[in-house]
Amino acid sequence: MSGDPSQDDKPPVTGDGAEIPVEVEAPTEAAAKDPVAELQEKLAAAEKEAKDNKDRWLRAAADLENTRKRTKRELEDAKFETKGKVLKEMLPVVDNLERAIEHAGGPGEKNPIVEGVQLVLRQFTTAFERLEVTAIDALGQPFDPNLHEAISQQESDQPPGTIVQVLQRGYRSGDRLLRPALVVVAKAKAAPEGSS
Repeated sequence: MSGDPSQDDKPPVTGDGAEIPVEVEAPTEAAAKDPVAELQEKLAAAEKEAKDNKDRWLRAAADLENTRKRTKRELEDAKFETKGKVLKEMLPVVDNLERAIEHAGGPGEKNPIVEGVQLVLRQFTTAFERLEVTAIDALGQPFDPNLHEAISQQESDQPPGTIVQVLQRGYRSGDRLLRPALVVVAKAKAAPEGSS
């Protein structure tokens, strides 16, 4: 061999000038693949990865939205719970002021103490209105277990299930029940004895 690099690429020859056969390995499957097929495989893999990433992103976005909604609901519940505790402590005071006015005397009597109690009750009522606290109108209404708590039943000319007496007024705070109304519910009159 001479130092000429161009001769290194030529197959070796025998002394009589015949070429010596050189064994060459057959191309492997990877080398024999069609470049278009290889690109299509890569594209399919990339599309699958993109789809998986999109699915993960959508799940993460949904989880985040659910977390926001849950946090907002928990915050509203905590606010209502705190507000409700304070209001529930004030409701018996309002009840007692109403009872005091009822038992203070007949109409037409001027009594500065009663007028003072009425003024305090009006202040409570105004404060409740600002806090979106409303009394539940129960008298004469059909009994609703979501709003009323029946203490007893009483025979009445009213249709059965109608509220005939309110023992303690119920209240709502916004659209939530703060305290159910304690009521007496009408029941049908018993048939007189001896009648069939």
